[in-house]
Amino acid sequence: MLSGLDHLVITVTDISRAVDFYSRVLGLEVRYRDRERVDLILGDLALRLHWTATDIEPRAATPTPGSIDICLRSLLPLDEVARHLEALEVEVELGPVPRQGATGLLESLYLRDPDGNLIEISRPLRPESPAEDAAD
Repeated sequence: MLSGLDHLVITVTDISRAVDFYSRVLGLEVRYRDRERVDLILGDLALRLHWTATDIEPRAATPTPGSIDICLRSLLPLDEVARHLEALEVEVELGPVPRQGATGLLESLYLRDPDGNLIEISRPLRPESPAEDAAD
């Protein structure tokens, strides 16, 4: 019946501040819809920022900044991501740590956006090959 996720709404208190974080820190492409909504493009998914005081209907029953916990896959090794975050003075709350993802084991690090939403950045942990096992 369903085939995937099109967009996910993140409620924020300050659109400009959130756009800066998601574009500068996480490298997402920005598409402005209007003054109360902005799409951040991640492949074929949009993270849609909504301002807390929006009149847009319909919307969640209790749209609350800081209530999202999202896991994003990284193209880069997490040590490179960590160095990038350190250079931008963005605090890593935890990680890298092993986690279970939708399709297997991950290595993840955690940070927060300006509204306190938890952002997990992950990379798949590659299974050990038989040749590596034999060498041990």
